Amino acid sequence: MDPYKHRPSSAYNTPFWTTNAGAPVWNNKSSMTVGSRGPVLLEDYQLIEKLANFTRERIPERVVHSRGASAKGFFEVTHDISNLTCADFLRAPGVRTPVIVRFSTVIHERGSPETLRDPRGFAVKFYTREGNFDLVGNNFPVFFIRDAMEFPDSIHAMKPNPKTNIQEYWRMLDYFSHHPESLLTMSFFFDDEGIPQDYRHMNGSGVHAYSLISKTGKQHLIKWHWRPTCGMKNLLEEEAIRVGGTCHSHATKDLYDSIAAGNFPEWKLFIQVMDVDHEDRFDFDPLDTTTTWPEDLFPLQPVGRLVLDKNIDNFFAENEMLAFDVGHIVPGIWYSDDKMLQTRIFAYADTQRHRIGPNYKMLPVNAPKCAYHNNHHDGYMNFMHRDEEVNYFPSRLDPVRTAEKSPIPPRVLAGKRERVVIEKENNFKPAGDRYRSWAPDRQERFVCRWVNALGDPRVTHEIRNIWIAYWSQADRSLGQKLATRLNVRPTM
Repeated sequence: MDPYKHRPSSAYNTPFWTTNAGAPVWNNKSSMTVGSRGPVLLEDYQLIEKLANFTRERIPERVVHSRGASAKGFFEVTHDISNLTCADFLRAPGVRTPVIVRFSTVIHERGSPETLRDPRGFAVKFYTREGNFDLVGNNFPVFFIRDAMEFPDSIHAMKPNPKTNIQEYWRMLDYFSHHPESLLTMSFFFDDEGIPQDYRHMNGSGVHAYSLISKTGKQHLIKWHWRPTCGMKNLLEEEAIRVGGTCHSHATKDLYDSIAAGNFPEWKLFIQVMDVDHEDRFDFDPLDTTTTWPEDLFPLQPVGRLVLDKNIDNFFAENEMLAFDVGHIVPGIWYSDDKMLQTRIFAYADTQRHRIGPNYKMLPVNAPKCAYHNNHHDGYMNFMHRDEEVNYFPSRLDPVRTAEKSPIPPRVLAGKRERVVIEKENNFKPAGDRYRSWAPDRQERFVCRWVNALGDPRVTHEIRNIWIAYWSQADRSLGQKLATRLNVRPTM
């Protein structure tokens, strides 16, 4: 049989999408949820297959966030939020928790220059007395898509061309021309913030809505925000070329040198708080990762400070083997029904088990610093010495019992199985508002970057028109500027 005749790729054999088993896929954009909002169902085999295949595409480098730098320090509570959460590490001002933080670029490979235009990862592992809490986010407060079903495709579009291994903007512009919800994130990506000066002068955000649970079980939706005390600074194109040509690891070096010199980087942690009963009162969906919560409605409330005062001892042991898991929460903190967050709870642990191994949490950098006990025995690279005879639960011969119940959101879930886009789309206004808030010179740099990107000869007339139409809906003058410089008549 001709080995290429029935090639196992979505680009061959059928005019429609299928699973790896050949079953037809009628919706390749939306996760299966309880109702239109979620949560996401584990029975969504198509989603899990898509994500599981995606997270196993490359070894041993991370598929995303492969280029990174880490440092250690502490988080100190500065403001009392015990009315919002019963989390032990947030119990009172003055409480300190050891942390390790990993900064990263998202798209580019492990050896790439740190001056390339790209979102930046900002991940914090809190070693609390109740277990590890991993707050995994970016320097942008929003993401390109709102459903993880589309995550592998979005990353493929931003990664290098599989034929040439060259990263090309036309691929990204083609893919996201189908996703007007990406506009606000694009306003960050092509803005000055697309190339931070270094990791010390960079914002951070949890991106997703999380839940804080009080001792009485009261739930609030919140968003996490990190702000550097030394201010935010970025590199313009000419500076990035100069800096990157001098040292392709400039941000890693800056972080290491600053800590070694006693100039400890510091960030303030803020939260935005929303009553869970009020989430339907707004013209946007609070669980949509492609939009922000307006700060005039949900002001930033201070929580604490993050200080990095110790460099890592070994890059491989404490950066490459450092593994974050969005599923790591502690009592007093819970997830939300955000479709992206719900799926990351599965995907992060899954990719770490593939990349490092099933016992990656035994590694010192990933292991909790509090006592822990379970019956997860054996497996590849299990180096824990155990001599007990009872490895099952429950047992009358083993005094270990379950912990005290901690509060979780009590909301009753009801809805039919469906794959749908969220109802309240807010694709254009936030991006336009952000553009109008900039000084004229910043607007001009943004326009020039888009003209260069859309001027690529591989960008078709159709795709160019779509982006001009999108930006015209965000801000009419911006759309007109793009159309004029690209010699295209704007259509809306």
